[in-house]
Amino acid sequence: MAREFQVRREQELPATPDQVWRTVATAGGNLGWLYPMEIEPHVGGKVSRGDGTVVAWEPPHHFAVRATRDGGFSNTLSYHIEAADGGTSHLRMGIHWVHEGVVDDGWDTRADAAEKHVDFYQHSLAEYLTHFAGRPAVYVKADRPGPSADPAEFAALRRRLGLAVGTAVGDRLSVDLPGGDGPVEMVVDWLSRDFVGLRGPDALYRFFDGSSWNWPIWLGHHLFADDADEQQATKAWNAWLNGA
Repeated sequence: MAREFQVRREQELPATPDQVWRTVATAGGNLGWLYPMEIEPHVGGKVSRGDGTVVAWEPPHHFAVRATRDGGFSNTLSYHIEAADGGTSHLRMGIHWVHEGVVDDGWDTRADAAEKHVDFYQHSLAEYLTHFAGRPAVYVKADRPGPSADPAEFAALRRRLGLAVGTAVGDRLSVDLPGGDGPVEMVVDWLSRDFVGLRGPDALYRFFDGSSWNWPIWLGHHLFADDADEQQATKAWNAWLNGA
């Protein structure tokens, strides 16, 4: 018997369908809110993330990609984009997992992680289109070397960022960035048990706590400054995350 898992989300976005399409269905667009993902622009085209294949390509309204793995597992990610009033758009996004074989003990853990990550990424999509739409991005990823089951480690990271007890979404704080020339004022745009999102004048900073799923702590930032250097920033943030 097949086991299925689905995530469905809808949101209003402050951008036209063409703008939303370029953001979710192109490699350059994904760098601004998601993660690197090369996409061949046609049905049957290859997608670098998860060795996926484009299964729907109807610009600017319907984009979908499916990845399959041995053991009867498939994962379909889809976007439906509709025009709304005043040059805005309505987005319906969905993830559909199907497993035809024997499901291992990690299914529920991965499903919980996927649902929570979707909410964080969809929020980042709206943040990008609201504050940085159309700006080229550099993606910076860094992680701890091993998994963590201790939430105190992420609590310590939050303190390093200056997030005191009682800090809430919308609060402003000054953060010393690795390799920077001094504190940068930021806005807390997301704050939960598992994630922290900070929005700076030229970046979206994203921090991920893996302890809920026995995964590493990691970060995935989107830098929009004209002089952003991926290699230099990655080295600096790796050093920061790992305590150097």
